[in-house]
Amino acid sequence: MQSTLTSNGQVTIPKKIRDALKLQPGCKLNVTIDSSGSLMLEKAPVEPPKESPRIAAAKLKSEDRFEQVRGKASIHWRTQELMNLLRGEN
Repeated sequence: MQSTLTSNGQVTIPKKIRDALKLQPGCKLNVTIDSSGSLMLEKAPVEPPKESPRIAAAKLKSEDRFEQVRGKASIHWRTQELMNLLRGEN
């Protein structure tokens, strides 16, 4: 199969090859030249998406909020006293 190099240095990969490699727009490709001067094109491994710093901070905050207050209560409730308080009983 032939493909033409554009003035911008771009080449269209024929549809049969795109289908065989399951290439989609935005796919990363590794391009190398072997010792005989042949061009090698392969689909790059897919990396998991990177987490934004904002999402990472939100996760850290939600995980830490309980640790921040663990052991801070100054009142030591007995179970029956707490149940009475919650039920509105004296």
